[in-house]
Amino acid sequence: MTRTKKTWQEKLADNKGFPKVCKIDSTKSKRWGKGTFVIPAPMEVNDLMRRVPKGKLTTIDELRQILARRHRATIACPITTGIFAWIAAHAAAEAELEGRKRTTPYWRTLKTGGEINPKYPGGIPSLRRKLAAEGHKVVPRGKRFFVEDFEACLVRLGSSR
Repeated sequence: MTRTKKTWQEKLADNKGFPKVCKIDSTKSKRWGKGTFVIPAPMEVNDLMRRVPKGKLTTIDELRQILARRHRATIACPITTGIFAWIAAHAAAEAELEGRKRTTPYWRTLKTGGEINPKYPGGIPSLRRKLAAEGHKVVPRGKRFFVEDFEACLVRLGSSR
């Protein structure tokens, strides 16, 4: 019996028992400090990314701060938050290919320091076009690309659902 591969949208909808708040143990305390961390559900990350309006931006770090506050944790896991943002981006691109008009604007979610995530669908060329269409200037720094003056365009998403 052949197993069919899950679509990106199915991966996004599968919460795998998350969100989950855990104590920061000794293996993580050097990097994360003391307290608790939350592993968010994929849809939580997607829902925050969907709230970024046209012409505005957010960062993975901002999403992590909101998730940590929402779950009363010290921090949100940087690894899973980044992975779930990546899954949300691919699910949005997949939905767009299916003809859906209102998808998650993943190109508005940047990495730390305003860096564009090259792993998002379409890579740097597509992301540059989408960001330029919304009035943002993308500049190269070595082999990486950043949105110039991204701080001026950051939106405060708050912690409401």
